[in-house]
Amino acid sequence: MKIGIYGGTFNPPHLGHLAAARTAIEVLELDRLYIVPDSIPPHKELPQDTPAPGHRLAMAEKMADALLMPQVVQLSEMELNREGKSYTADTLAALHEEYPGAELWLLMGTDMFLTLHQWHEPEKILKLAGVCAFGRTEQDGEEVFSPQREYLQKTFPEARITTITLPGLVDISSTRLRELLAKGEGRKYLYPAVYGYILMNGLYGTHADLKHLDIPELRACSYSMVMQKRVRHIRGTEEEAVRLARRWGADENHARRAGILHDCTKYLELDEQLELCEKYGVELDELEHRAVKLLHSKTGACIARHVFGEPDEVFHAIFWHTTAKENMTTLEKILYVADYMEPNRDFDGVERLRQLAYSDLDAALLLGVETTIQEMKDRRLPVHQSTLRAQAWLREHGVTTEG
Repeated sequence: MKIGIYGGTFNPPHLGHLAAARTAIEVLELDRLYIVPDSIPPHKELPQDTPAPGHRLAMAEKMADALLMPQVVQLSEMELNREGKSYTADTLAALHEEYPGAELWLLMGTDMFLTLHQWHEPEKILKLAGVCAFGRTEQDGEEVFSPQREYLQKTFPEARITTITLPGLVDISSTRLRELLAKGEGRKYLYPAVYGYILMNGLYGTHADLKHLDIPELRACSYSMVMQKRVRHIRGTEEEAVRLARRWGADENHARRAGILHDCTKYLELDEQLELCEKYGVELDELEHRAVKLLHSKTGACIARHVFGEPDEVFHAIFWHTTAKENMTTLEKILYVADYMEPNRDFDGVERLRQLAYSDLDAALLLGVETTIQEMKDRRLPVHQSTLRAQAWLREHGVTTEG
């Protein structure tokens, strides 16, 4: 078993860190990669604006999630939970004890590699793990790596060293990135979910007005609230909602913003969903009190309104995108249908739904509602009363799925 260990302050984790982790997994053929935020780095003092450990852990978790390899990439709190300075030798010793037969590889950037012989117990580090050093610019090539590699291998005969250059990646230091963030810049160096987390929590001197975000910032905040695997669906729903709004004369900006935010609370547990409903005065029926899948539309709508300042039209579109209801507005219909048949969806009947969506929006809505009702019946699950009322209203107004 090959295990990579990627430690650092991750203050904040940026695209250079992400590219390094992905490349190391491929080049070293790692079975597992531990991302390990440190608590107190022994080689430098943390700057005054450093977020609390919980924030750095959360940002590192989003970087790990971005790799979309949950069975390989895992987050470790071992150094954050350890008192005192975060010595790499101690971390490697703990992992060696936990995985005695594993082949350990320590990942690090150029600067760390060039000073490795000055670290705490370098001989222990190089005995327990191989070293994979990566440069983030074309300049970090053999000219830089070779002398240090030769020195380490001569001084520590057991050393195993691999060096990798990541060509074409724009280099940015964490120090410079923090300076840019404080000036309202630096977004291009960050994974969207990490950037959104920074904005949502006001880290690094950012002071974003969450109720007046531009579209890229709103996307970043939304993506920071969900798992990476859901982002494709959110983006697909956003773009489908805009196309449908253009076709049916609805407000395209409202459709876009509703699409971006419609699943922002998707991953909250039942108790968290219920707490938000109570906070924002959302009345729930008996089924909703126990069916967590019915609640994210309601809580997401509340977050859209109260956190991001979205208007009533967007609030109501998100609120009803799961159950539907009778007499829906055009925007409400659009989001419901877009969510159901965005390009990443794949189920029997989806092509028929896509055809109807651009020829008869009401018929598409009815088909979506009736597909849901049938699916729930097949699974012997209760159908929400709002969904049944939506079906009845559409039928009473002459809508058929033959449209």
